[in-house]
Amino acid sequence: MANTKSAKKRIRQNSRRRLRNARVRTRARSSVRSARRAVDSGQATSPEAVHAAIQELDRAASSGVIHPNNAARRKSRLQRSLSKSKAGGR
Repeated sequence: MANTKSAKKRIRQNSRRRLRNARVRTRARSSVRSARRAVDSGQATSPEAVHAAIQELDRAASSGVIHPNNAARRKSRLQRSLSKSKAGGR
């Protein structure tokens, strides 16, 4: 258990940040999941879903919740699957 005043403050800060990071990470994962579903089912709204997912990934990467390369990799895979579904004639 923390004894010093600064250590107690650090515990409070870490708790708030952990909750904020969890919210950001969950939003990013959910948007990526819905974009994947839209692309896989060939919906007409799949480009908008992919765009929304990319925005969420950028938001998570800019705030340091996920690594920028992680966001770039996920965005690349989403875009690749979208272009593949368009080329497939869906």
